[in-house]
Amino acid sequence: MTGIDPASLTAIDVHTHCEVSARGQASLPAELHDASSAYFKVRGARKPTLQETAAYYRERRMAAVIFTVDAEHATGTAPVPNEEIAEAAAAHPDVLIPFASVDPFRGRAGVRQARRLVEEYGVRGFKFHPSIQGFFPNDRLAYGLYEVIEETGTIALFHTGQTGIGAGVPGGGGIRLKYSNPLHVDDVAVDFPHLKVILAHPSFPWQDEALAVATHKPGVHIDLSGWSPKYFPPQLVRYANSLLKDKVLFGSDFPVLTPDRWLADFADLPIKDAVRPKILKTNAARLLGLTGSGS
Repeated sequence: MTGIDPASLTAIDVHTHCEVSARGQASLPAELHDASSAYFKVRGARKPTLQETAAYYRERRMAAVIFTVDAEHATGTAPVPNEEIAEAAAAHPDVLIPFASVDPFRGRAGVRQARRLVEEYGVRGFKFHPSIQGFFPNDRLAYGLYEVIEETGTIALFHTGQTGIGAGVPGGGGIRLKYSNPLHVDDVAVDFPHLKVILAHPSFPWQDEALAVATHKPGVHIDLSGWSPKYFPPQLVRYANSLLKDKVLFGSDFPVLTPDRWLADFADLPIKDAVRPKILKTNAARLLGLTGSGS
């Protein structure tokens, strides 16, 4: 599947973005991209190439799950090609783990695309961003995609909570936050009981809903990307240390939040010594099916 040896890694980052194609095509309209840069206080360039991302993570002895967001029907902007990301991961199998993104509004064509991406390109999961894509996760229009993901044993990763995309733009750039309440994913976990799910980010303002779904549904996990750990709500830290210690995953949200910044703040978080390696690496290695992941 990959050339990744978990034993040689310091961490596995389950949430990184490819925001520009090899031809220089950005995956977001300029207005939304610039607004999110301001929201996250990003300094300097923010669009590393896939090769630069691979080198960045290799230098840190980390692996990275990487994906684009396909919301073309809502934004009018084509995503970075999923095939390009998968091919880059194949060229850098020691550090990059390819996920894909398929706009649910692509219908049956999107379902065929998802299956092909798994079978021909080795994609390991799919990223959904309900707020940008403009759909509720429990909308039947996405169920064909979930069927493929469940059948192939890949992973569905859902953005949850508020988003920096569109923040500060009049009307939020047309992005509606309601779609990303993690409680909508509970229906998906019921209807697809063997589907592996990641709820991305501390789910402000619905953190309790995310914790409830993750503790109730065996296949649901939480990644900690998009926020500095020093801002994590106390209940998230408490559950990560206890009931969800085997289901919480390190994610940064690179390039808007770097793993260096995240890990520096995580070091000060009151996480039990026995739980730290689970969050940083072991849980993700097991979920991704990486060789030698252990428990």
